[in-house]
Amino acid sequence: MEVNRETSRKSSLPVWLPAAAAIIALVGLIDSVYLTAKHYADGVVPCSLIDGCEKVLTSTYAEILGVPIAALGALSYFIAFSLATLAAFGDRRMWPVFGVLTAAMAAFSLWLIYLQAFEIGAFCQFCLISAATSLLLFVLFFASRFFFGSPKK
Repeated sequence: MEVNRETSRKSSLPVWLPAAAAIIALVGLIDSVYLTAKHYADGVVPCSLIDGCEKVLTSTYAEILGVPIAALGALSYFIAFSLATLAAFGDRRMWPVFGVLTAAMAAFSLWLIYLQAFEIGAFCQFCLISAATSLLLFVLFFASRFFFGSPKK
């Protein structure tokens, strides 16, 4: 009996993909925790690449109901890290949940980029790192569905 390798390849999620997603989510988590800590410590966030961090991080858009967006990002990245780690260690049912979360994170990141560009008129390099990691997580998930199909349990 001959096994069709193309069909076999499309039906299983390689372990490296959720493992890579976990590492990327960890980068986003570190970035968000740093911004959250600076927010609560009333610390100045040094922008060495772009001038605008202070303007973005002190804008009216920096909080939702008194909670800094960075703290919400830290929570989202922690959940994404946890889901990707569970998927990497065999619980493939977590991968679609990871996909839903990263789609929401990517959409929100695009909204935040819009706010920086058109409402605030400044960019924060740490916020852009967070947006890039959110978008990259979604791209990894989307690519996994496109190239590997639905993961087996």
